Amino acid sequence: MIQERRQTDKDIHHFWEELNLAQKFSVAELQRYGYELKFVRQENNRKTAVLFAGRRMAAIDDDGQIDTEPSVVMRH
Repeated sequence: MIQERRQTDKDIHHFWEELNLAQKFSVAELQRYGYELKFVRQENNRKTAVLFAGRRMAAIDDDGQIDTEPSVVMRH
């Protein structure tokens, strides 16, 4: 099952709280380059943080690994 929560001003704190420590460090690193956390996707008990900087996308896996060319399928 895939669960996804998109960002609104009121729940950015909620997304941050869903991340583990490794992901938080990686999000903070990407924020230095203008990326913003947009949503967290959960699939098979693994969470992926998805960030954007303009049209550029990045994803961070459970291990805190940053992927700047992720294969995240966006829903409309």
